[in-house]
Amino acid sequence: MSKAALARWALIASIIAGVSYIASWSLKLSLPAEVVWKGAGVGLLAVHAALKARSTDGWLLTAVMALGALGDVLLVTSGLTIGALAFLAGHVTAIALYARNRRKASTPALLAAVVFIPVVVGIAFHLPADRAGAPGVALYATGLSAMAVSAWLSRFPRERAALGALMFVVSDLLIFARGGLLPESFATGLAVWGLYYAGQLMICVSVSRALEPRSA
Repeated sequence: MSKAALARWALIASIIAGVSYIASWSLKLSLPAEVVWKGAGVGLLAVHAALKARSTDGWLLTAVMALGALGDVLLVTSGLTIGALAFLAGHVTAIALYARNRRKASTPALLAAVVFIPVVVGIAFHLPADRAGAPGVALYATGLSAMAVSAWLSRFPRERAALGALMFVVSDLLIFARGGLLPESFATGLAVWGLYYAGQLMICVSVSRALEPRSA
């Protein structure tokens, strides 16, 4: 089987794992089973990106997805803080990827990008019910929002890559609001996971396609 075919199957398997993970919430799974199921969605996106990688940018995308999958796993095994560190490392890696692929941005686009970061950080700071954790949330939100801005200012399709990054931002803001403004519920969990996984999927597919050689 060719690498292209393997990449397609990895993508299909990722979508199946990412969507079906919602069903696991009503099951009494062992910790290893929960970790594998949760990590499979974005983990298989990392496999897809690796099979399509042809350059440094392709491997940076692979690292972004791999760090996202690691964050998913660590949230279950080690808690929110350790998981957030893995995600933050992924955001820094994504910023490097997007910076290597900058587009010539208009003044309004630059102004919107400059405003976006403090707005997201300010919202994130005020969301947690546990105010002791608010500074850490704000620090994480700085990297998160910078990642989304970098995606917006990159050459990758804004209607997919930048939108996917924005969905990631909204998903994390919902996490910060849980237990405070938002109650713990199936609907909240569905919004958090759905926005996060769909966002990662859109980023991975759109960026990997944009990085394909023109002859492909």
